[in-house]
Amino acid sequence: MNVTTIGIDLAKMSFSLHGVDARGKEVFRKNLNRTKLLPFLASQPASLIGMEACSGAHHWARHVAALGHRVGIMAPRFVAPYRKGGKNDGNDAEAICEAVARPGMRFVAIKSAEQQAVLCLHRIRHALIKERTAAINQLRGLLAEFGLIMPKGRYGAQHQIPRILEDAENGLPMLASVGDPRQFRNGRQFAAWLGLTPRQYTTGGKIRLGRITKRGDVYLRTLLIHGTRAVLAKVKDKPDRLSAWARSLIERRGYKRAAVALAGKNARILWAMMMRGTTYQVKTA
Repeated sequence: MNVTTIGIDLAKMSFSLHGVDARGKEVFRKNLNRTKLLPFLASQPASLIGMEACSGAHHWARHVAALGHRVGIMAPRFVAPYRKGGKNDGNDAEAICEAVARPGMRFVAIKSAEQQAVLCLHRIRHALIKERTAAINQLRGLLAEFGLIMPKGRYGAQHQIPRILEDAENGLPMLASVGDPRQFRNGRQFAAWLGLTPRQYTTGGKIRLGRITKRGDVYLRTLLIHGTRAVLAKVKDKPDRLSAWARSLIERRGYKRAAVALAGKNARILWAMMMRGTTYQVKTA
């Protein structure tokens, strides 16, 4: 029996195929990986091959059509009524095979690679416009919290933002998430507030230290740890005392523990700087 119609349920790596002959009798039902799909279809007689419109459908349709097959891409909503039983790859392939052979089926035009490239540019541009609009709306909402009302639209934002930044009496406070550092007795208490100190397990008078508590401000803790990762990537050749301490800690405890430990140390340094109102001073000796 020669296959005349094939339904393919597309995926990234595994593809389900359902083939029938001219009388609609099943000829094969199989799964193929990505590398075996085209060689298998090349070995089949010229057939009508159906696919659902999804990611990669036009790519496969172009390659399959080049093998001499007729290809029909259908919207998933047109395939769903032909599915028997539950939704799985095998049943989907069978439903696609059934749907593509219907006389009144509507098909999606197969796009060329050039057409897809142009559409990709338009989609990227559309996504960037949405992101820009979202950022402007977020900024408008945040400024409204401080009594600064910015007009709608990007043109209003372009004119208003420079004026707000240039206004020394705009009422915007300086950046700070900690508040008053004097609420902490020492730097270790500040580090504990950020969740950078080890969790203690005490039983029978024996103290065991576990992972960090991860309490407090998640965003600040994340910034500190990511910052230390950037520092650890550059400590190899630095002569200062902190870099030497970080290098020895990596050798003794590993990279991840060193990153968390350095984040805790930086938190204590930050508390001291806030208390004294000073800037960071690098100690080379």
